Amino acid sequence: MPIYRIAYVRRAQRDTHLRRAQLIRLISLFTITLAITALGLAALDPSDAPWPDKLFNSLWNATNLVTTLGDFTAFTPAQKVFMMGASFSIMVLGGYAITQTVNWLTNPIAAINRENHQMIRTFETLRDHVIVIGYSPLGKLVTARLMSDQNVVIIEKTDELANLASEAGLLVVQGDAGTDDEVLTRAGIDSARALVVTSEAADRKLAITLMAHARNANLRIAVTAEDDSRGLLLRRAGATDIVVADDLIANTLVGHLFTPPPVAHDNAHPKKLS
Repeated sequence: MPIYRIAYVRRAQRDTHLRRAQLIRLISLFTITLAITALGLAALDPSDAPWPDKLFNSLWNATNLVTTLGDFTAFTPAQKVFMMGASFSIMVLGGYAITQTVNWLTNPIAAINRENHQMIRTFETLRDHVIVIGYSPLGKLVTARLMSDQNVVIIEKTDELANLASEAGLLVVQGDAGTDDEVLTRAGIDSARALVVTSEAADRKLAITLMAHARNANLRIAVTAEDDSRGLLLRRAGATDIVVADDLIANTLVGHLFTPPPVAHDNAHPKKLS
């Protein structure tokens, strides 16, 4: 599954502007070469034909030189010498054009930009999905429980975990949701039904909760808290479901402690009937 990589969006925009400028420069070079070739052939034409006819024939020959289509008109020795120089210039320009085209097609930024555009079309159709912040072990467990009946989008800032989520067939937005509002936008925060924050950084969890609640007031936000006071702060920031991890673990341990252990049934060696 492709990944929408926020960090490459601005780089891709700069890359697009650069390549547009290179394309304009390349077209300009071909146009200038064509014009110089046509004017040079017209100036070296010894016939008594009117100047417009000379210029037209020269432009025809110059166009055939650039496109390698059609036939040339007869050349004088001086024009042949001039055409040899023009042919060499066109060969150099053609090699430069081929090199630039190959670079455009194989450039990693261009490939990522195409991948981003593909993901944008996918995200535009998402509705009522669940966004999971982080693909850490906790994020993986949450995602595994959601994938059976929910559309899930993963937000992950590291390359390694983002690639792992993508390899698992998940929709992924790579970026830091705690510092860049564009990350939540691309993940479809406005049309999501729920958000699960699995980050361990307390300040980052608070920032993400504030940003998400500001964008979608109806969003259910589940987040872990270090203690009750931090949980209260997160709830005031817009979280709807707070899990204090230590309390949850303590309650589970105590519950298991006073629950009678299951009775083991020894079916391996049944008693013989007398």
